[in-house]
Amino acid sequence: MSSTYSKIYIQIVFAVKNRKTLILPDWEDKLYKYITGIVQSKGQKMIAINGNKDHIHIFIGLKPSCCISDLVREIKKSSNKWIKENNLTKFKFEWQEGFGAFSYSESSINNVYHYVLNQKQHHKKTTFKEEYYKLLKEFNVEFEPKYLFDWIIE
Repeated sequence: MSSTYSKIYIQIVFAVKNRKTLILPDWEDKLYKYITGIVQSKGQKMIAINGNKDHIHIFIGLKPSCCISDLVREIKKSSNKWIKENNLTKFKFEWQEGFGAFSYSESSINNVYHYVLNQKQHHKKTTFKEEYYKLLKEFNVEFEPKYLFDWIIE
């Protein structure tokens, strides 16, 4: 009898459209629980989820049968609808197109877990833009800066 054995760890990062600061502290935990439910309903393992007012980090154990793009599309579509249905913001809420996905070895799980959970502290010193560029460079991801995000003029 053959089986598939794997350990795939992925950190997914995506932002609110135009990097607007719309994820508010009074409902972000509910959003994270809702997204956790989506991840788990797709048969994936949530390891950590957190973010800041303008973006989110999701660290998961991924089964090889899962298509990351399909998972992220479902997370964005469903959570966007949930935010609107629950009137969590008076502003138009949308997720930015695209996402980052970064893979890690088992020996990195603890560090990535703490990194994700400490997003609020991390962003007292570093902007999301700086953080995202750093991830892309650390993972040697080729990119065209003009296609990354619709950055708000700072």
